Amino acid sequence: MTRRRGWLGAVFFFALAAALAGCQSGPGSDTAGTDSTDVSSRLETVRGRGLVICASNNAIPGFGFLDESGSNAGFDIDLCRAVAAAVFGDPAAIEIRPISATEMGATLQSGEIDMLVRTVTVTSTREAKWGNFTFPMYYDGQGLLVRKDLGVTSVMEMKGATVCVTQGTTTELNLQDFSNLNDLNIEALTFEKTDVAVQSYQQGQCDAFTTDHSGLFAYRSQFEDKEDHVVLPETFSEEPLAPGVPHGDEQWYDLVKAVMSILIYAEAYGISSENVPTSLTGNSKVDRLFGLEGSYGQESLGLSRTAAQDVIRGVGNYGEVFERSLGAGGVGLPREGSRNALWVTAPCGDCPKGGQIYTPPLR
Repeated sequence: MTRRRGWLGAVFFFALAAALAGCQSGPGSDTAGTDSTDVSSRLETVRGRGLVICASNNAIPGFGFLDESGSNAGFDIDLCRAVAAAVFGDPAAIEIRPISATEMGATLQSGEIDMLVRTVTVTSTREAKWGNFTFPMYYDGQGLLVRKDLGVTSVMEMKGATVCVTQGTTTELNLQDFSNLNDLNIEALTFEKTDVAVQSYQQGQCDAFTTDHSGLFAYRSQFEDKEDHVVLPETFSEEPLAPGVPHGDEQWYDLVKAVMSILIYAEAYGISSENVPTSLTGNSKVDRLFGLEGSYGQESLGLSRTAAQDVIRGVGNYGEVFERSLGAGGVGLPREGSRNALWVTAPCGDCPKGGQIYTPPLR
């Protein structure tokens, strides 16, 4: 009987060891395919590397592009820089990996990057399959770009029009659905590449060009005769844009979300890169945000108590980030009165009629 119990004990021990090994490194493990030794400690991996790696674009005006010096710039790039400022105190501690739209999912799933910031629309499928996304940092929607001399002021006046659109995209499907719903009989002229669709519109092959509103303003800003073109006011799709991080590390996900909140709440509290407080202000919300009194959980996130000071001093608040790349200092996207205005700009009597830029409180 003693020998039998010993044999059973050995079987149990080896079975348990195999099960534990399978849980830790089996083919179905969440760590498979990453360049990190342990995705549950991505913050430590980032700090050890000395850089935040972000997948983005270098050819989308306003969002991700190369400036005159050849450096990466844009709204999306600044979101990456803000995270670097929070982690390292240095917004320049980033590496930008340009990827195409078709590479976004695989790149995020692989875990080879720390953030995806590439005008990516958050959808339920992408959240389930690609990674975790923050709250929207830009609310977009599809529209039409037309010549002023066409004499129209509304999409509803485009009955029978020919519209240039990128082939095989949700943009093409949205256009068809909108046309059918409103009996507009719009004819889609499709092109494999967006830049070719834009060129065809400029050459007069179609009455309008369609993509997201941000893209319409961005491409229009590159036209030599940009004042002769107008973006019609209506939108006919919902495209909430947000950064994404790989699945598998809740601390890193929470850290990135907190940094996005820092940008937004700094603007809401009237703090810019020019007036970052370093001593008590008497406003408990401001003092807590900038690590002067109280805490919003910086320690649990793995950040210094004064991380928000580094973020706003290095990158600016949400409004500053928006204006220099997307607003008047960039491609000229309107913000006042739009969904990308702060929610808190609405007078209390009109709530909630402000913008939609709003996050959970930092406390």
